[in-house]
Amino acid sequence: MENDTAHPTSEPELLALGPDEPFRFACGPGIACYNQCCQDLNQALTPFDVLELRRYLKLSWQEIQEQHVVLYTGPATGLPVASLRFASRAGRHCPFVTDQGCSVYPARPTSCRLYPVARAIQRSRIDGRISEHFALLKEPHCHGFEKGPTQTARQWVESQGALAGLDSSDAMLELIALKNRLRPGPLAPEQRQWAVMAFYDLEQLKDLSEAGRLPAMNADSLSSLPDSDDDHQWLSWAMAWLRRALFGQQS
Repeated sequence: MENDTAHPTSEPELLALGPDEPFRFACGPGIACYNQCCQDLNQALTPFDVLELRRYLKLSWQEIQEQHVVLYTGPATGLPVASLRFASRAGRHCPFVTDQGCSVYPARPTSCRLYPVARAIQRSRIDGRISEHFALLKEPHCHGFEKGPTQTARQWVESQGALAGLDSSDAMLELIALKNRLRPGPLAPEQRQWAVMAFYDLEQLKDLSEAGRLPAMNADSLSSLPDSDDDHQWLSWAMAWLRRALFGQQS
């Protein structure tokens, strides 16, 4: 559904939200702002997000990179980052948004599943425990808070099928924290290719690992190779392998 309402000039609000604190929200064709949150943004993708999109669209890493994804080096992490290639038409619409909504809805990125909830994690320097923190993103154009059922942040995360994506994102954040501590800055070209393969190109990773040609893959800390068809297990294995190959660290 087209909506010609211009975005208001006021700034969005980010309101702290307890994990069991209720809020009201709904989104769909009956909401006046439908599809407006799918434009004018920079949509970074986690390795889990890329894997889900690739499986849904039945595309190889090379094909999805040619058609939908831009790859660059993250300025803060020095690691390769995938981002959606947005349409050049006015408003920088997501390439998958249509008048009827998201055309890849079952495989939508984790951040899209969470919206309008934002989530962050923090590790205690005292005991190493990880805590979750939530917030509500209230954008001026959004009317979703005026309708819909009441739920908590935890209920929203589970109802949107975001748990698996968040688990994978948390593992990625652990890897980033380790890299920032042990090896800040960009990776060497060969190591960058390792990271691209581990994050996004599981077909190449499978071929090299099954041929025994990956660096450090014989380390005692690595588990046996996953089943060939279990891409989620392969992604977890790839993260463990990359951690060992780059830093000599066990998972």
